[in-house]
Amino acid sequence: MNVTAKSYQIIIEQLRVGMFVILDLSWLQHDFPRNSFKIKNEEQLAKIRALGLKRIRIDPLRSDSVLEPLAPGETISAEDRATEAVDLSESPMAKAKRARIERINQQRAAVVECESQFVRTAATLKHINNNLFARPQEAYQRANELVDHLVDSVLTDRDIAIHLMKDKIGGEEMYFHSLNVSVLAMMLAKQMKLPKEAVKELGFGSLFHDIGKLDIPDRVLHKTTPLTRAEQNLFELHCAYGEPIAKKLGLSRAATDIILEHHECMDGSGYPNRLKGDHISPLARIVAVVNTYDNLCNRPNPADSLSPYAALAHMFARQRTQLDGDPLGIFIRCLGVYPPGTIVRLSDGTPGMVVAVNSARPLRPSVLIYDPEVPSSEAIILDLEHEPDINISESLKPMQLSREAHAYLNPRKRMSYYFNLPNSRPKARS
Repeated sequence: MNVTAKSYQIIIEQLRVGMFVILDLSWLQHDFPRNSFKIKNEEQLAKIRALGLKRIRIDPLRSDSVLEPLAPGETISAEDRATEAVDLSESPMAKAKRARIERINQQRAAVVECESQFVRTAATLKHINNNLFARPQEAYQRANELVDHLVDSVLTDRDIAIHLMKDKIGGEEMYFHSLNVSVLAMMLAKQMKLPKEAVKELGFGSLFHDIGKLDIPDRVLHKTTPLTRAEQNLFELHCAYGEPIAKKLGLSRAATDIILEHHECMDGSGYPNRLKGDHISPLARIVAVVNTYDNLCNRPNPADSLSPYAALAHMFARQRTQLDGDPLGIFIRCLGVYPPGTIVRLSDGTPGMVVAVNSARPLRPSVLIYDPEVPSSEAIILDLEHEPDINISESLKPMQLSREAHAYLNPRKRMSYYFNLPNSRPKARS
């Protein structure tokens, strides 16, 4: 790292809590998540002093207190630094750092596997949709296998981590909405402690909730400008159009009700039948919550989409009369204040993007951080559950990122979610 004009060195004895330090060491030679950070407490100060350095570089502009820099003749050379640093190869600090690196590598591998599973599931859903009318019994059987697998996975005893997928992964974008709604609805059902049978019906209804859109013209479905009144009336027919398709597939009444009622509202302002309150199926009310969220995050024109953080805030502030308050409240708690896809600033000033959230610990998500010293292909993912000294200080809009940070983090134009599944999965068919 090049020494910038604003940073300078002090002797280690001068180091104090509140100073912003820059460690001119390899990432493996210390036990901190970053090479540069503000010292928060005496424990961190003691760890830095244990590194064996005689001098250390600080950034006065980001420090709470400053000292005079060393005289020019007192700067430390690379040779001096090499002799000053203690051998940390087998120290507890190095072992802790290696453990962190291994954890990050495991997280990265888990994301890659999750993306592969996501692509396979999208391909399966495509196959199901392609055979709805030609081979409805086969389509139902494939859907049953897929739903069984998803339900068994989501209802395990372990916590479910919802991952953010890359943009346009796998080339099956038209099926991502159904997957998003299914994954989020089943996650919500687990938190609501619904029985397995209800979760399965929810899975079926979620996968096929928009099946009636097959009878809506593409010019209406994919229009990126506001619909005319006539177009809106036509669009709203997709719920009713889905009911006979559901019957042809042999779906249950509970799953069919989801298809028919997922746009009904608690205050009676929804469609197609202006149902109100308890007249709406309980499972349809769950799907209405997650469907609303995904539609806000993934509008036809990506420029009109809300960030995940803004979508939840909008639903809570403006749509509470339309959505069932119980599943809405649990859904917000599940995704946390910082749902996957949210751009954040960490407590050490680092910008990042939330890439996964554990529904059991929503305030401690996993964050992909911007670090110009690390290639974006190897970007560090910090699991805040294992980083107690780091918190999220605020949510940001993508436009608030620097150009370099924006390119590095690559905020998603469209949000797609999935969760890690067990190794066992249905065999792929051609």
